[in-house]
Amino acid sequence: MPSPRCPQDGAGGSGDRCSREIRVRACSRRALRAAMRLRLPVRGPAALKVLAAAAAAAAPVELQWGSPARERAPPGPGAAPTLELESGALLFSPNAICQFFFLRRGDASTDLGTQWLEWEATELQPAATTALYGRLVLGRTMAEAVGVLREPLTHMEQSLARTGTAFLTGEAPSVADVVVWGTLFPVLQEESSVPAELPALRTWFRTMTLSDPCRAAADTVLVPTALSELTSHLRQQPGPRGAGAGAGAGSGSPAPSPASPPEDEGSERVLTEAEIAAATDAWARGAAALPKPWRPQTPVLPVEGMRNILITSALPYVNNVPHLGNIIGCVLSADTFARYCRLRNWNTLYVCGTDEYGTATETRAVQEGLTPREVCDKYHRIHGDIYAWFGISFDYFGRTTTPKQTIIAQDIFRRLLARGFLLQDTVEQLRCQLCCRFLADRFVEGTCPMCGYGEARGDQCDKCGKLINAVELKLQQPLEQWLELSWASGHWTPNARHITRSWLREGLRPRCITRDLQWGTPVPLDGFRDKVFYVWFDAPIGYLSITANYTDQWERWWKNPEQVELYNFMAKDNVPFHSVIFPCSLLGADDNYTLVNHLIATEYLNYEDGKFSKSRGVGVFGDMAMDTGIPADVWRFYLLYLRPEGQDSSFCWSDLMLKNNAELLNNLGNFINRAGMFVCKFFGGTVPSMVLAPEDKRLLARVTLELHQYHQLLERVRIRDALRCILSISRHGNQYIQVNEPWKRIKGGEEDRQRAGTVTGVAVNMASLLAVMLQPYMPSISSAIQGQLRIPPDCFVLTHTFTCTLPHGHRVGTVSPLFQKLEPERIEALRKRFGGGQAKQTPPAPQPPPAPQPPQQELAIATGNSPEVLAPHGKQQ
Repeated sequence: MPSPRCPQDGAGGSGDRCSREIRVRACSRRALRAAMRLRLPVRGPAALKVLAAAAAAAAPVELQWGSPARERAPPGPGAAPTLELESGALLFSPNAICQFFFLRRGDASTDLGTQWLEWEATELQPAATTALYGRLVLGRTMAEAVGVLREPLTHMEQSLARTGTAFLTGEAPSVADVVVWGTLFPVLQEESSVPAELPALRTWFRTMTLSDPCRAAADTVLVPTALSELTSHLRQQPGPRGAGAGAGAGSGSPAPSPASPPEDEGSERVLTEAEIAAATDAWARGAAALPKPWRPQTPVLPVEGMRNILITSALPYVNNVPHLGNIIGCVLSADTFARYCRLRNWNTLYVCGTDEYGTATETRAVQEGLTPREVCDKYHRIHGDIYAWFGISFDYFGRTTTPKQTIIAQDIFRRLLARGFLLQDTVEQLRCQLCCRFLADRFVEGTCPMCGYGEARGDQCDKCGKLINAVELKLQQPLEQWLELSWASGHWTPNARHITRSWLREGLRPRCITRDLQWGTPVPLDGFRDKVFYVWFDAPIGYLSITANYTDQWERWWKNPEQVELYNFMAKDNVPFHSVIFPCSLLGADDNYTLVNHLIATEYLNYEDGKFSKSRGVGVFGDMAMDTGIPADVWRFYLLYLRPEGQDSSFCWSDLMLKNNAELLNNLGNFINRAGMFVCKFFGGTVPSMVLAPEDKRLLARVTLELHQYHQLLERVRIRDALRCILSISRHGNQYIQVNEPWKRIKGGEEDRQRAGTVTGVAVNMASLLAVMLQPYMPSISSAIQGQLRIPPDCFVLTHTFTCTLPHGHRVGTVSPLFQKLEPERIEALRKRFGGGQAKQTPPAPQPPPAPQPPQQELAIATGNSPEVLAPHGKQQ
């Protein structure tokens, strides 16, 4: 095998020196100045952990108390610490800031440390927030606070006792110890607060509390005025669910996470007077207090000083019709988030397109007797029609078979080649003796060596997701360093992190990036001009080329990491290509590319008792959904309602009927229709005057809490859970109407008629808010509500407050039902029509033109001396 020459050191060899230099250059864009600027809005747990981490890591920071600049402030209520780097980039998450300090000091991230940090964020922090809220706002005792924390404290005790180490990850304190201590200390404060039956935890807590960094942080944060400041801040924020009557002492488990939807009305916490007053004040300010909707120019380009969001969804293969699992895993999830971003006035670009090169296209062309180009043209139109029907709001939907794809992919290839990250090798390939050609992976089927699945393709197992006979990109050191930064500052779903870590643990090895095909991007290198790039290398570059076909100024999005946040949406089987292979290519190319900040991966959506399979045509596909007579927004709602965020979920016809009839028809649709009809029937189509009673003000505060929760979840791309907040608001509205009975009060005296008017006015304004919140999920229904209630277009913007957008005197339009009932007979007919089981289909035999001859059983393994170009490499484990 030829030894690769490193152009940076001018000598042949392994390229390690070049790899190190690439790593330094890749991180230089995030270099720190002598003193970073750390802003701490509130003296609370977040400030405590961040200051302790800064002291422990000896990070030079310039400390400022107060809120960050509004134009760069993080989303949400605005109490998060902010670390401003030399480049002007900001870190908002307290845990991300802590991790960054320790990484800067040179501490390597470990799997155990990362697991503790994830546990702190998902298990400990919600419980500690509930306990702290109970202590400071509700006046609960220390015993009650410890009762809320019992389960996470016991978990820590068991872990420390089992490992026998002084700290969470070993014999020295790590960032995990600092973060966990910072969350616990404001609640416990004294060693004696830790139950005596948890001796290992007591020792750990005492050691951390007495350490210089933690003691200095506590002295700085917990000054005499801090308690009242923190209490005041907590009163103004949406308190954690379960902090009310359901979070008493001795419960034995933490209260539900603030990110979790309520399970029943009993989980609602008590509203504070400050929350009620704030909600009432926001309501009174009206629509004039709302910001004007941001309407970007065309083409959409990054804007200085704004939050610039670049969204991609995994490029669907052009060789088939997308099924429901494809739709929810990629384009629909990304569309929902893109619509939400636009409502937040974030400058947003959403691009996608069909992935058209590779073996799958050639296979489909052989099956249908078409050329690859004809197949691509046909299925590109099919995909476009389906996504348009589903209401997917791409800013641009392109394709990879374009001249710009060739230009950009070949440029990245040449840069990798020039930097010594490519090597030549020969690989074993299967060869058909009849066709006298090497067989592409998708022509081959056999048993997966990892899980034993008997129908694995030659390149990837559909069951376990492992890549077969594949070797990896090798820029491991710069990749790992970049991943630590991205994980610390961005939102990566747990499965994305897990899959990526599993690849890193196994060590990265070279991966083929060329193939003996005709349909693909040509390799611009002598000796390889009869080959094309493998889809694993070529396809993700399609994001860049599709954007380049949208605007000649594409580099303002893709070579602008300082101003652009990149969100990638995909199913979990696509994670390695977006978290390892594609980033390695861009890091090795070293051209200031924008790398992913937030990688959002779903689990799998199954179909009834079976499994979708794109390659075998099993399940309900997009064009079939179009033919059912069920509106696209109902499909959107149901797919998003069961979006597989934490585990696999299953499409079920009977459940679709249940959710349509119960949640859409009887809950959401019923409330919005009643609110609008009362205006028309009782008040001549004009919103009546409203005189708010204490009950109404409490409802405003309750709706505001749900709105805050909605934002918190969507900012973390918890799309399914945020949908529950919408349904919860409509349930509150139905209860409000039912209790107050405006249809009876309108027949009474002046006081009763005024009460009927107030209830009707508040209800129709709740419907107006729901129209905006629904827009990311059900855009057609949202538009219908807007039309029926004549909601002003300038009110279609989302803030954290519930305001009166339809004041007294506003005239509504004609109100009509939004949803139709799905009958059991119709659903049963659809279930039978589309089936539910998996039908085994024999894979098509490859037939290369011009004389197609289907290979029989005479396939033989041949050691083909077929030279291949392999992808970027580094140190092998």
